[in-house]
Amino acid sequence: MLALMKTLALLILSAAMTFAADITGKWTFTVDLGGQGGSPTFDFVQKGEALTGTYNGAFGSAKLTGTVKGNKVEFSFGSDAGTAKYSGTLEGDTKISGTCDYGEAAGKGTFTGVKN
Repeated sequence: MLALMKTLALLILSAAMTFAADITGKWTFTVDLGGQGGSPTFDFVQKGEALTGTYNGAFGSAKLTGTVKGNKVEFSFGSDAGTAKYSGTLEGDTKISGTCDYGEAAGKGTFTGVKN
């Protein structure tokens, strides 16, 4: 009986972990690129694990694409200045933090974001 209960608990936990959070909405990020940075905004639209949306910041406005898998979020966008890549971890439904890479345009850094 105990083995059955442990198996059932593991199945429930596994099922809960496979459901991704929905980050659809407007977010404001604080980006630190080694002493330089900014506060870009993102308007995310999530359907399942697929992520699309818009970046607005120092590099203008650009469409973005990415994924949300569990609490892991990855997305990128391009502009005339190059391509930026973000990789972060959700902390609840309204906060995210991680790393970003703006390539030769601005280098690598960190970010935190909050849902508006």
